[in-house]
Amino acid sequence: MAIIWVQPAFAVTTDVPHWISVKSKDANKPNTWIAFRRNLTIKRKPAHAVATIAADTKYWLWINGKMMVFEGGLKRGPTPKDTYADKVDLAPYLRRGNNQIAVLLWHFGKDGFSHVNSGRSGLFFSMEGIHVKLYSDSNWVCRIHPAYSTADGAPPNYRLPESNILFDARKDMPGWQTAPKAKLYGFENAAQIGMGGGAPWNALQNRPIPQWKDYGIKHTEFKRIAGAAVDTIIASLPYNMQMTPVITVKDNEGGHLINITTDHSVAGGTDNVRAAYITTKGLQEYESYGWMNGEEIILTVPHEVKVTGLKYRETGYNTEPTGSFICSDDFYNRYWKKAQRTLYLNMRDNFFDCPDRERAQWWGDVVLLMGECFYTYSPSTHALMRKAIRELTSWRRANRVLFSPVPGNFNQELPDQMLTSIGYYGFWNYYMNTGDRKLIEEVYPAVKDYLALWRTDETGLTELRKGDWLWGDWGENKDIRLIIAGWHYLALDGAARMAALLGKKEDEAAYRNMMQRVKEGYNKCWNGTAYRHASYNGATDDRAQALAVLSGIADSSKYNAITSALHTQQFASPYMEKYVMEALFKMGEGKYALARAKSRFNDMVADTDHTTLFEGWGIGEKGYGGGTTNHAWSGGAQIVIASYLFGVKPLEAGYNTFLVEPNPATFISGTLTVPTINGKITVSFNNTDKGFRMKVVVPQNLTAIVRLPEKPGITVNDKQAAGYMAVNNDWQSKGKYTIKLKGGTYIINSTTVF
Repeated sequence: MAIIWVQPAFAVTTDVPHWISVKSKDANKPNTWIAFRRNLTIKRKPAHAVATIAADTKYWLWINGKMMVFEGGLKRGPTPKDTYADKVDLAPYLRRGNNQIAVLLWHFGKDGFSHVNSGRSGLFFSMEGIHVKLYSDSNWVCRIHPAYSTADGAPPNYRLPESNILFDARKDMPGWQTAPKAKLYGFENAAQIGMGGGAPWNALQNRPIPQWKDYGIKHTEFKRIAGAAVDTIIASLPYNMQMTPVITVKDNEGGHLINITTDHSVAGGTDNVRAAYITTKGLQEYESYGWMNGEEIILTVPHEVKVTGLKYRETGYNTEPTGSFICSDDFYNRYWKKAQRTLYLNMRDNFFDCPDRERAQWWGDVVLLMGECFYTYSPSTHALMRKAIRELTSWRRANRVLFSPVPGNFNQELPDQMLTSIGYYGFWNYYMNTGDRKLIEEVYPAVKDYLALWRTDETGLTELRKGDWLWGDWGENKDIRLIIAGWHYLALDGAARMAALLGKKEDEAAYRNMMQRVKEGYNKCWNGTAYRHASYNGATDDRAQALAVLSGIADSSKYNAITSALHTQQFASPYMEKYVMEALFKMGEGKYALARAKSRFNDMVADTDHTTLFEGWGIGEKGYGGGTTNHAWSGGAQIVIASYLFGVKPLEAGYNTFLVEPNPATFISGTLTVPTINGKITVSFNNTDKGFRMKVVVPQNLTAIVRLPEKPGITVNDKQAAGYMAVNNDWQSKGKYTIKLKGGTYIINSTTVF
């Protein structure tokens, strides 16, 4: 077949772009890698040339031999049928005259908990600008890259759509991205296999999140351990990260197999991704493009092969750790650092529970991850939240049922997680931190439809909808009726607030009425010392007590009894422990909240082999659900420390007015910086026997409402606090002295210790 390489000066091809692929019968097999080429001649360098690029599934883009996009594309999809597409301005990389465009495509070819397979490999490319136009069509040339295949051995577990990658350097096509005679590498004209908007990729939705942050390729030291059959090379990474390994080796013969793994290639009780490389003769360097995670890179190398260098490229979600925290308690300093690292490791195409076993967007996890992001990472994470919220509602079933993880091939409803997601801690918390009314308006119909599925029984309590997986939490002694009812109440609360925001008064009233029924039914389960449903026979459930407090179902007259129960009952997993900790702070038991969390999280914080937090309270038998060692839901205490111990939380959407209500508990000192959409808020304090001193930095155009215990002698910038602006009744709190502060820096002193 003739190879078409030279195009007209004004690169007009067909009238519309097509999906294209190779003509081979193997085009749609799992783990297929396809190389695409196109030459483009332009008379004048364009100011803008925005390309729409969609791939099934991932792609790497070079222009004139220089990589422009590293791992483009997102896992499918925004809906069960549709596909994401990147928008990339290529004008800065194009030049007058001939340009060589190359794309390497990785077709996953199978489903997973974070991806739905279309069944076909394909590339869609549409670039338009003044003086330049280029569409994907049969004038592109392509071929299956002969060096890529699937590594032998155990594949990644069924939850992962990725495959193990084998690269045989003896079959490589050196310089294929710029080679002037592609026919020497067996390239053929591409097959036009579909139109934009057609099946199986259907509608293209613009990528809603930024391209990955590339930290560059960095060297790492390694040691080689001699073995009988092969040697083992181990390189320590600075922390658990998402990375692609880069190896430099010398082989005088070629044909030797190198296995590339990490210390997380078996994780959570099952297999994760790994890679392999077969050498060619001479000195060579190879980067395996499928990202892995771990604390160590591990190679098994034949004796004949010399490894001259080992490097890694860290990539990840494009955000910055602009939030910061430090305190007088070193345990919580170490906890915060591990929690922030774990959180970052669980962001990429979507939020996920763990980067190794699943990479799945479970919504119970997402609620906590979003809450942590608001206090730790820059607002660029909000785009990932919007993506997650839209996916959750777009994937709902025809019968209005929500389920997760989405996207993916797992379609079971976990009722408690779905209620959590749409409620006070999920969608509503997103709105309060971002002020994104438009998204709430967009997804509210799905919230209303899902809540319409829920009923109350003759006592007023929430009827038990088992869904497909009646989970509740890891661990034992789950009073499931009360857990579900607590989340139902909080979902109704969030929906009522959304309805009020959107002016839907009848909906709001209906939600409030049902909340009252649930509250009455829940309180009928109070036995004088704790909440227990009549059908439950296990030990008193700490989760159910916490949800009663957080929802407001339990009034303060029950706090002493609930506190006593929480001193003895410790069944919550790290997922639910955040809510127990928060309930203790709400009841004025901050000191015990810190002590309980320190005791329960001690093993994972003290563990020197891991820079991340665990799924369960320990590893192996002490773990849950496979026991991964990088589960970001364990960082929930970050939210409690920020919002209760420092007392920083939005009172109005987008932090236009925000609260600072410190409760230092056992902390002698602490400093917190919160990265809001309207600037950074900083709160620091010292709490000593000489009194309480606090510094508050309020961004311009924002208002801080500061609440302190009603004590005499409070000053602000050495002036009596009474001289500051009056606070309306909405922001007052019984037993608290309230101060209103506009943008600026303030030093607040109180002669009384907390």
